[in-house]
Amino acid sequence: MSGLHRSSSAPLKNGLPPQELLDDLCSRFVLNVPKEDQQSFERILFLVEYAHWFYEDNTVEKNPSLKSLNLKEFTSLLFNSCDVLRPYVAHIDDIFKDFTDYKVRVPVTGAIILDETYERCILVKGWKGTSWSFPRGKKNKDEEDHACAIREVLEETGFDVSALLNKDEYIEVIFGQQRVRLYIIAGVKDDTPFAPLTKKEISEIAWHRIDDLQPATNEVISRGITGLKLYMVAPFLASLKSWISKHPSPLPPRPDLPLKGVSIWKAKNSSIGSNSMIVESQSNKLQSDAKPPDTGPGKSFRNFRFDTAAVLRALEGSFST
Repeated sequence: MSGLHRSSSAPLKNGLPPQELLDDLCSRFVLNVPKEDQQSFERILFLVEYAHWFYEDNTVEKNPSLKSLNLKEFTSLLFNSCDVLRPYVAHIDDIFKDFTDYKVRVPVTGAIILDETYERCILVKGWKGTSWSFPRGKKNKDEEDHACAIREVLEETGFDVSALLNKDEYIEVIFGQQRVRLYIIAGVKDDTPFAPLTKKEISEIAWHRIDDLQPATNEVISRGITGLKLYMVAPFLASLKSWISKHPSPLPPRPDLPLKGVSIWKAKNSSIGSNSMIVESQSNKLQSDAKPPDTGPGKSFRNFRFDTAAVLRALEGSFST
C-alpha cells in the first residue's frame, strides 16, 4: 500500500484525510469499544470497516476534496496512522486476507419479496455494481436469522417485513462455507413504496418477473433470459418455483404487467436519506457481525491482544487535544 502516507493538518492535495480525522476515526471506532471487540484481528477489521463506512458515507460527502478510498486502502492508512495499530503494519496483508476469508463465512439472511400474483419479486442493485440480488445481509453477533432478515431488508428497501414473515417459510442455500437463508414474503402490493434507509449501498430497487430470472442454476453469478446480471439469485429459483406451485396467490396472473423489470426507486432520482438516518444505521451495525470461530482464518493472530496501556495513553491523548 505504498503511496498512502500520514497527513498532519488539512486534506493534502492528493485528497487523503488529515491526521486529526484519522485520529478521531481510530478513537471513535477502534479504541472506544468494549474489550471483547479488541480480542482478534477479525474483530478489529470489522471496526475498521465501520470507520470506513462512516468516512465514505459522511465525511467524504461533506468534504468533496477528500479522496474516496476502498477498504484495503483505508485499512492501510488507518493502521499506519493509529499508534495502537501501527506495530502490526508489517502483517497487514495477512490480516486483511484473513478478514476477507472470514467474512465470506458469516451467515447471510434476507427475503424474497413476492407481489400479489407471485409473478414478480423485488431485486436490489448494489451501489457500484451492475448485479441484481435479493435484499439480504450478514448476521450480527447473537442475532437470530429472522431478525437479521427484517433488519437487512428494512435497511436496503425501507420495507418492514416483520408482519409478513413466517419463520418456517424460507429457502436456504450453502455457498462454499457461507449459509444464505431467504424468507419468502408473499403478497406485497406492487404500489408499496420502497427506498433504502442507508447511503451508498443500494442504487436501484425494482420488481422483476420471476420467469425472466431463469434459468435456475447453481451459479452464484448468472444472467436471466433478458440478459439481467444476477448475484445469488439463480440457486434459489427452483425452490421458489416449487413453493409458488404449492401456494395459491391472492390474485390471478396479470398478463398486462410489463414484461421487463419495473424500477420503483433509483438513487439518481431520489434522496438517499438524511445524515441522521445514516448515523443510526452505522450505530446498528456497531453491534458487529458474528464472533469468529475457534478455527479457521486468522489462526496466526488468534492470541492477539491490545497493549492496554497503549490504548489508555492513546485515549487520553485524543481527549486532551
